[in-house]
Amino acid sequence: MSSVGGAGGPMTSISQIMALRQEVLARSEALQQVRAVNGPQPAQGTQPANSFASALNGALQDVSAVQAKSGAMQAAYERGEVTDIAKVMLARQEAGVAFEATLQVRNKLLSAYQDIMRMGS
Repeated sequence: MSSVGGAGGPMTSISQIMALRQEVLARSEALQQVRAVNGPQPAQGTQPANSFASALNGALQDVSAVQAKSGAMQAAYERGEVTDIAKVMLARQEAGVAFEATLQVRNKLLSAYQDIMRMGS
């Protein structure tokens, strides 16, 4: 059975794209499940201020690591070392989501700080 357009025609490329899409969706779902299982662990034996500071610092380090991994994968793809574009795009998307979440936390903290400063007036 030959596809339209010969051996590597449009039907073959569409099926490859759909398979790639399914793989990306499966990996994304697996990543969400891992994150749900390995959610934030409360710090034990520390004072509340230290646990908040360490949690914030840990979250920032995680975001930095995700962005570094994404950059390394993109550079490896540009050098031809990585050929799976889906992995590269997934890493870029994960880095973008992590950065956006960090930005939202920063905005909420800044807003809370400003509210506290207004209370004294």
